[in-house]
Amino acid sequence: MTVKGSNNSKQILEDIRREQQAREGTYRERALKIYPWICAHCGREFEGKRLKELTVHHKDHNHDNNPPDGSNWELLCIYCHDNEHSRDQVADAYGDATSEGASKKGGTTNPFAGLGDLLKGKLG
Repeated sequence: MTVKGSNNSKQILEDIRREQQAREGTYRERALKIYPWICAHCGREFEGKRLKELTVHHKDHNHDNNPPDGSNWELLCIYCHDNEHSRDQVADAYGDATSEGASKKGGTTNPFAGLGDLLKGKLG
């Protein structure tokens, strides 16, 4: 009886993984079409085989919230994505001690701040 239950559990886990991969493939492909292939935190560029190192981070941490405009996503390299989730785990462990200038999820730094002005030649 244990073997039969074990097979059923394996099948359920395989179904869950397959569904998750299908869902991720859909929003990942859309995000890669919308955004430049640059990590939004560290600014590294990705192409070719290394593109697999670029992941889609859900800003609100809800993987089912995938608006067509991609407003809940940001592309992060695997290292920055891991760091983002690690920071949240540490913050959760220590409670909601956020500073006034920081949001609950993530910092206040925008790596693309002023990019439009820079490209128009208004800065520097």
